[in-house]
Amino acid sequence: MKLTWYGHSVFHIEGGGAKILIDPFFTGNPSCEVSHEDIDADFILLTHGHADHYGDTTAIAKRTEATIVGNFEVVNYAQKEGCPNAHPMHIGGGNTFPFGHLKLTIAHHGSSMPDGSYGGNPAGLLLTIDGKKIYHAGDTGLTYDMKLLEKEQVDLAILPIGDNFTMGPDDALEAVKFVNPKLVIPVHYNTWPLIEQDPQAWGARVEEATSAKVKVLTPGESFEL
Repeated sequence: MKLTWYGHSVFHIEGGGAKILIDPFFTGNPSCEVSHEDIDADFILLTHGHADHYGDTTAIAKRTEATIVGNFEVVNYAQKEGCPNAHPMHIGGGNTFPFGHLKLTIAHHGSSMPDGSYGGNPAGLLLTIDGKKIYHAGDTGLTYDMKLLEKEQVDLAILPIGDNFTMGPDDALEAVKFVNPKLVIPVHYNTWPLIEQDPQAWGARVEEATSAKVKVLTPGESFEL
């Protein structure tokens, strides 16, 4: 499958016969030079409702008729915004979609919608697509619950390293040890000065301390999993 990172926590996945967009924060994202109008999606997966994650969900969903998937509160907000297709879930729940399976995992963070309304509990995403398992942690602090994911034999873990709002480099390294994935991609860093980090240095630490490989992407870069 093909994965493209557009900076911050935005991923576009082409796999399982579908185009899947995660946390589509394009407008106002200083790391991204692509317009949301250039992005196609069949599904939009949301980890939580903060503006830098919900992003352009409404505009993309109205244009593409993509199905929005997230916790009940986030989905309810999107439907009130006029998004035509949505599938509500909640933490611990899983569902099989045309592209594969999705389970929402625990994430320790806040959550509100762009208008300040209640956004429910934030979540991580455990995806199974084309026989590969992808864990997108969303915005989260380090939690020992991540240790439960080791048994899932995760192929790719997408982890925030920016600090201040999420895990920083030290805690993200511990998260890698807990999850024990084959490959890790750092995200949620260098979008703004407050979350500046050196992903290459972090990757070197991870590869020295664990068996995981680290792939550092530049915004807009794609790779095959």
